[in-house]
Amino acid sequence: MGRLDNKVALITGAGGGIGRETAILFAKEGCKVLAVDVNDTAGNETIELAREFSTDVAYTHADVSQSADCESMIQAAEEQFGALHILFNNAGIMHPDDGNAMQTTEEIWDLTMDINLKGVYLGCKYGIPAIKRSGGGSVINTASFVALMGAATPQLAYTASKGGVIAMSRELAIIHAKENIRCNALCPGPLHTKMLMDFLNTDEKKQRRLVHIPMGRFGLASEMAQAALYLASDESSYVNGTEFVVDGGITSAYVTPE
Repeated sequence: MGRLDNKVALITGAGGGIGRETAILFAKEGCKVLAVDVNDTAGNETIELAREFSTDVAYTHADVSQSADCESMIQAAEEQFGALHILFNNAGIMHPDDGNAMQTTEEIWDLTMDINLKGVYLGCKYGIPAIKRSGGGSVINTASFVALMGAATPQLAYTASKGGVIAMSRELAIIHAKENIRCNALCPGPLHTKMLMDFLNTDEKKQRRLVHIPMGRFGLASEMAQAALYLASDESSYVNGTEFVVDGGITSAYVTPE
């Protein structure tokens, strides 16, 4: 028996990182999975990896910043698998030109907000009614530890967008609690993913982040997938409206470890 038997999940940003690891893990746990990305090559690679464990997996292209794409991805999940129980709004960007208020251009700000914040809103706009039609389920929105404490390496648009994700998740949790729909914000710490490693593109930047993590290492996308599995499963049936922090202790560390 899998922990997600008879459930259907839609995962955005499934072409790599947390999204890919979650799609594979959910498939292992008996879930029917619709993987979504803008990078079709990467998205289809994820599906091939997930097919080692399940044939009930599919891929669809969607740009989460576009309303029509978000509407069509939800329709695709219901048409392919007959329902939607788990919505993992995970797609996001961390632009290399995102810095402090003076450095960050309006274009980078708008792009980051469109994908990281508006994309979550649009996923929920079309996804929550589908979950309601299925009798309830779980919404998981990827936020970040930086929304709770600020980043050592400035990335203002990213940090602000993830703060918005937390606030929106909290309100959605309140609105839909009596409809058997839970909503939580997953807050990863610094991860050894391509997105963060490309942003922290020097050893100095990496060390500036690492020195604050009590465990002394970057987290793994697979560790975030395990957290998403808990939030998606019935094991977390009383977990709602939380900032679910999985960060190696960084948000608890008020001094730099020796």
